[in-house]
Amino acid sequence: MLNLVKKELIRELLLMGIKSTRVLNAIEKVKREEFVSDELKKMAYDNNALPIDCNQTISQPYTVAFMTELLNVKEGDKVLEIGTGSGYQAAILKELGADVYSIERIAELSEKAKQILEKLGYDVKIKTDDGTKGWAEYSPFDGIIVTAAAPHVPQSLVTQLKIDGRLVIPVGDKYTQKIVLVKKIIEENQEKVTEKHYPDFRFVPLIGEEGWDS
Repeated sequence: MLNLVKKELIRELLLMGIKSTRVLNAIEKVKREEFVSDELKKMAYDNNALPIDCNQTISQPYTVAFMTELLNVKEGDKVLEIGTGSGYQAAILKELGADVYSIERIAELSEKAKQILEKLGYDVKIKTDDGTKGWAEYSPFDGIIVTAAAPHVPQSLVTQLKIDGRLVIPVGDKYTQKIVLVKKIIEENQEKVTEKHYPDFRFVPLIGEEGWDS
């Protein structure tokens, strides 16, 4: 039954404009029902955000697909995720062949995500910390994806991007945000950062030194 609903979700994502076959295949492979509570498993392939522990959410599949498509992950890329949450986004990145590092500020969530990911065979390096500061020890990264909304783009994350790297992050106030695609490039022998904005999204707030206070 869940497989039929999952196939319907993939069709819906195609109709909504997701073009990357690799992203769609990754979403089809990952068992989203493993990342939600027992009572929500029957809703795992609805195209909706769902609540998880600690007043956090597992993002809507369309939002996950959209952000992952923007990140343009290649096999072997080193990717930093800010906001491990349930672990679902990290699993998608692993299915795309990325080497994944993930930071979660809530210890209860990072421990639970670690257990689920290990059970499903996904090798993700996770730590509990302030994600707005990034993970300098393992930088630079080919890609950085942020799954909570910041008031601005944290400079620490831009600094930890490789040249030609991509940062995908929701930015805005606490009620509505746009997803920002940040690229670090070399132009006329100088390092340059470009931004492209995609409006009308909503996320939980990114809390930390370069995010919201609460």
